[in-house]
Amino acid sequence: MKKLSALLLALVMVFGLVGCGGTSTDGDTSGDEGTSTASGQELKFATGGDQGTYYGFGTVLAQYVTSNTDTKVTAVVSNGSQDNVEQMDLNTAQMGFVQSDVMSYAYNGQRLFEGMPVENFSTVAALYMEQVQIVTLDPNIKSVADLKGKNVSIGSSGSGVYYNALDILGAYGLTEADITPTFQSFGDSVDALQDGKIDAAFVVAGAPTTAVTSLATSRDVYLISLDEEHIAKLKETSPYYSESTIAADVYGTAEDCTTVAVGAVVIVRDDVAEQDVYNFVSAIYENIDSLSHDKAGELDLAFAASVTDIPYHPGAAKYFAEKGIEVPTK
Repeated sequence: MKKLSALLLALVMVFGLVGCGGTSTDGDTSGDEGTSTASGQELKFATGGDQGTYYGFGTVLAQYVTSNTDTKVTAVVSNGSQDNVEQMDLNTAQMGFVQSDVMSYAYNGQRLFEGMPVENFSTVAALYMEQVQIVTLDPNIKSVADLKGKNVSIGSSGSGVYYNALDILGAYGLTEADITPTFQSFGDSVDALQDGKIDAAFVVAGAPTTAVTSLATSRDVYLISLDEEHIAKLKETSPYYSESTIAADVYGTAEDCTTVAVGAVVIVRDDVAEQDVYNFVSAIYENIDSLSHDKAGELDLAFAASVTDIPYHPGAAKYFAEKGIEVPTK
């Protein structure tokens, strides 16, 4: 009887060890770098706040890809660029929206990711430019310099907005200490503006942005322009910014707004299957006219393939190659 019990125990241990040697449930491939997971897995797509462009457009993209390919993509609310990179590093999300500047910070271990580089992701496509929108209901705030001493929302924790705000304040000789900062999402910033709790808010997203559009339906909204001198000063230290204009008819403002913008880029974990990333890119760029969102009109194949500092995923590179465009890969 003792011999039989010992034999059964040995068999249990053997099968237990075999089970431990299988694929981990969290998808960690750190011991098998560069190996793609099987095609057809569900991809969690980290976007942004539910009143921002990332979430609105991301939901449209995810639903279209899911409905028209064998790849299932689910858009989820997040705290924005930094949070998206961190979620992907933990494999709680497999894809994410990210500002082009934050993407570079993560990959190179700078600023938000100082000394802690995250390199297990690749570029899928650059989709559109997202403008730095400095929103106020006070017509007396006409310049960034006028924000001194004011209550200003400079982005939620985990977003790239915070550093965009610091960059722009710095170009005007201001620091975080020169304002009374709050750290809020776009939706919370709009509520705080309506309630008179803050004087202005930084919103970095493709215009029109749902939260700002909602505010403009009931209040006179003002966007603070940047002048050419300070834009030039900003670009000297932060060359990833591009000058951009938000037309007056976007929010019904009295005049066009001159500001700066960064790129909105989709990134993906390196271990996501090539076919799934190919399906995502091809479904979007072969069917731009079928995507029911304002930002779809800004999609451009050349711009999609324009990222040079972070390599592309093989699935994206395969699609661009079919279009005669070569992109860098790892």
